[in-house]
Amino acid sequence: MTEQSTERKVSAARTAALDLATLSNAERNAALAAIADAIEANEEAILEANEADVREAEAMLERGEYSRALVDRLELSASKLESIAEMVRSVAAQADPLGKTLTARQLDEGLELYKVTVPIGVIGTVFESRPDALVQIAALSLKSGNAVILKGGSEASESNRVLYELIRDATGAVPDGWAQLVEAREDVDRMLGMDDSIDLLMPRGSSAFVSYIQDNTSIPVLGHTEGVCHVYVDSEADLGMAEDIAFDAKVQYPAVCNAVETLLVHEDVAEAFLPGMVDRYREAGVELRGDEATRAVVDVAAATAEDWSTEYGDLVLSIATVDSVEAAIDHVNTYGSKHTDSIVTEDAARASAFMRRIDSASVFHNASTRFADGYRFGLGAEVGISTGKTHARGPVGLEGLTTYKWHLEGSGQLVATYAGPDARPFTHQEFEGEWHPGHLSED
Repeated sequence: MTEQSTERKVSAARTAALDLATLSNAERNAALAAIADAIEANEEAILEANEADVREAEAMLERGEYSRALVDRLELSASKLESIAEMVRSVAAQADPLGKTLTARQLDEGLELYKVTVPIGVIGTVFESRPDALVQIAALSLKSGNAVILKGGSEASESNRVLYELIRDATGAVPDGWAQLVEAREDVDRMLGMDDSIDLLMPRGSSAFVSYIQDNTSIPVLGHTEGVCHVYVDSEADLGMAEDIAFDAKVQYPAVCNAVETLLVHEDVAEAFLPGMVDRYREAGVELRGDEATRAVVDVAAATAEDWSTEYGDLVLSIATVDSVEAAIDHVNTYGSKHTDSIVTEDAARASAFMRRIDSASVFHNASTRFADGYRFGLGAEVGISTGKTHARGPVGLEGLTTYKWHLEGSGQLVATYAGPDARPFTHQEFEGEWHPGHLSED
């Protein structure tokens, strides 16, 4: 792929974004329905392409070049395609994120200011091996009126290509070029220099990869990095509940970023909790590593300093025994990735302390970390999970793909009227109201 073709695709997306922003919610929803229908109607073609990707990935796994977690994330099935189509329809069912009046303020009689939501414009995305990520990102971009540049991992190239072509063909009524697929690694570097055409970059990957993107572009970056997630079992926990939560958080789907990687256990309940928990993990094939205090209670391998900050993405778990909720908080804030962390306790004060003091995008009480997900949060889907603190945090849905502009409706006012010794004062009165063109002229 040449530099010219990459630039041409980004330019086409830029042009399409201007028209896409003017489509009605009904038009965008109709296009999303067409995408869902196309996925269901082309199940065989999608799975055939995916099988080719999985065969290559399995070969690379045997050569030690890929992890089992990566292969698991890559594989599609008929039931997963059904879920993907349902996700697209869920995005369509969300309220229109565009044209919402966030604030309305009278500056003076006949002079009204509105803060109104609008699309960001052109979003450049780089994501990992999960082919469903391409559909999620495209669906959310379309619903929010944004053009999108899609760059998936090479390990999912066949799957991504088929899904992209289905999406493109299904959205013929949408401005041409609104979604673009780029496939070569060098395309990413070219995108980094296109600050005049791309409004936001959303990379999903390792911290090192996201840092590389941030260090080599002037385009704003909303990064999705590792999920070093924790479950803390407090001394006041319901231990049956704690066991179920800790098991679900690790075993239900270990290859994803919201799976738990470190289990923290209060020393007062370690002897009552750990033996049964360890047996249940082992029956599920989980490899366990623990600190010295944990290994004094159960027979597990010794954890290293590196384990505490590692995202395994697999059936591997590190366990640490702590002497207080404060020690658990310190451990999470020291080694976590600001993704998702959970406390299991019946003590409301300890739960409150944990949830207020943990510096993560999502903090839960008596719930599995696996709930950190755009669909489960009721966002329809997610573009990614942001571990940063600006613009959007946690699962990024439609709201995270919008910005706003200011609309001022006047009736001939001049700034000179509000300056000088006889200046007319501003009223600056907030009021309930929605902006629409010509609002004042219709009053």
